[in-house]
Amino acid sequence: MELLFPLLILALLVPMFLGIRRQKKEAAQTAALQDSLAVGDRIFTTAGLHATVVGLKDETIELEIAPGVVTTWSRLVVRERIEDAPLPDSGPIEHESIEADSRGDDRGNDDGNTPRLGKD
Repeated sequence: MELLFPLLILALLVPMFLGIRRQKKEAAQTAALQDSLAVGDRIFTTAGLHATVVGLKDETIELEIAPGVVTTWSRLVVRERIEDAPLPDSGPIEHESIEADSRGDDRGNDDGNTPRLGKD
């Protein structure tokens, strides 16, 4: 019974310690990415914006989000660098053709009109 309390404390502290360690490692990787940015890099921001780096300052970054549209952001918003991978050359993509069903809908409206609202 005397060992129950220390084991309980240990069971609570070990996962917390591992979680903090993982968060510190991810924060260090993100900081290294933000410091290694260069003009011309394609990036992805925390807001979900895909952009190209066109200017760098100490605390801010200028991003081109469309041809001729440049905005200024904090460096902290950069989540990841987009690596352009070549697409595999698998040939043309075949699509199935979708043909309109001439029978009407499944509610018995064979004339193609919008179904009535209300109870049948």
